[in-house]
Amino acid sequence: MHVTIDPKILYFGTSVVLISTRNEDGTPNLAPMSSAWWLNKTCMLGLSSKSQTVQNIMRERECVLNLPSTNLVPAIELLTLLTGRNPVPTSKAQRGYQYEADKFGIAGLTPMPSDQVRAPRVLECPVHLEATLVNIHPVEEPSSLVALEVRIQKVHIEEHLQKEGHPHYIDPAKWKPMIMNFCEYFGLDHQLSTSRLAPVFGPTTQ
Repeated sequence: MHVTIDPKILYFGTSVVLISTRNEDGTPNLAPMSSAWWLNKTCMLGLSSKSQTVQNIMRERECVLNLPSTNLVPAIELLTLLTGRNPVPTSKAQRGYQYEADKFGIAGLTPMPSDQVRAPRVLECPVHLEATLVNIHPVEEPSSLVALEVRIQKVHIEEHLQKEGHPHYIDPAKWKPMIMNFCEYFGLDHQLSTSRLAPVFGPTTQ
């Protein structure tokens, strides 16, 4: 039996992303988010235009999407309710946000150079996606929400995640992403079955 509900948000589960950007003075900014989805080499990021992250991406036209594993929940928690905006926007201050200039230091994370963008990568994250801004799409009116369309320019992964015999693919059995499921953190359990919906390896790639 189904019932009709009116949820506050449609948030069925996506990967947590640590977005690293450059502030106007060249210092790094770091922000966790999870409204992201990928299609080929394009990623859509759902954020508030009032955030420092969006302001940085609009100005610099680049970022790094760092994908944390489940072991980085403590670092993500330390970054929660921190913002790189100073002064803190009223809407965020009302929700308990505080200004913090050194987010890498607060979270105990290590910045490392990127190859094609100026924003740093996060050493502790096993996957880094260097990206450049393609377009900005307003989501709701009146609202500060925007969808940032970014193009993935370079992918870095920890070597142990490579699929045996296929060095340019991630082995899903080895990758343990942090998932935001209805605004709570989850990890992946075990593989349920093989999938024919969108197979990675076709006849020409075996």
